[in-house]
Amino acid sequence: MRDGINIAKSGIPSVALVTEDFWPQGDFVAQSVGMPSIPRVKLPHPVAGTGEVRMKEIADNVIEAIVDRFAA
Repeated sequence: MRDGINIAKSGIPSVALVTEDFWPQGDFVAQSVGMPSIPRVKLPHPVAGTGEVRMKEIADNVIEAIVDRFAA
């Protein structure tokens, strides 16, 4: 979340990828830094350690949402 915020603050379009377990924390962080509307996409939890096949499946499922956030 903070990476996406820092990138956006530098003027580079960004979309934060946040797993569902950390979504509420992402709300808090975005609000606390004054960027409550930072573009985000919710991922299933966990992603890390789930293997290459599962990560590809997750990526395939969220790519359109990521592109849509850039277009908004």
